Amino acid sequence: MENPNMQPGAYTQPQENDKDARMWAMFCHLTGLAGFLPVIPLLGCIIGPLIVWLVKKEQFSFVDDQGREALNFQITMAIYFVASLILLLVPCFGFLLVSIVALTDIILCVVAAIKANDGYHYRYPSFLAIRFIK
Repeated sequence: MENPNMQPGAYTQPQENDKDARMWAMFCHLTGLAGFLPVIPLLGCIIGPLIVWLVKKEQFSFVDDQGREALNFQITMAIYFVASLILLLVPCFGFLLVSIVALTDIILCVVAAIKANDGYHYRYPSFLAIRFIK
């Protein structure tokens, strides 16, 4: 399913044509932003994509693919965020690192959601996303 020669941020063809599959794949990426809500910080970024993926992966293969991608990225971002929180003990450096991780997460989630909604099989850059779930 995944092309090992594919560049980060690249898209495989053919595009997904099912409107419902594209919508749920978009939700997989966007629910990762729930980690920024004060109600469920940190774990919210993993729980959102996990729920959408588990509920819809059997129904749509596109959601299965994009859900795994979103979940892997959010797990990786959570690890980076915890590491950067620990580095808050270092003046200025920790705050800068937390900000960079948060902005990277937000920007790439929105880009991935847009591409998934357009029907593309989006891949986060491999140096930012560890593929825990294959």
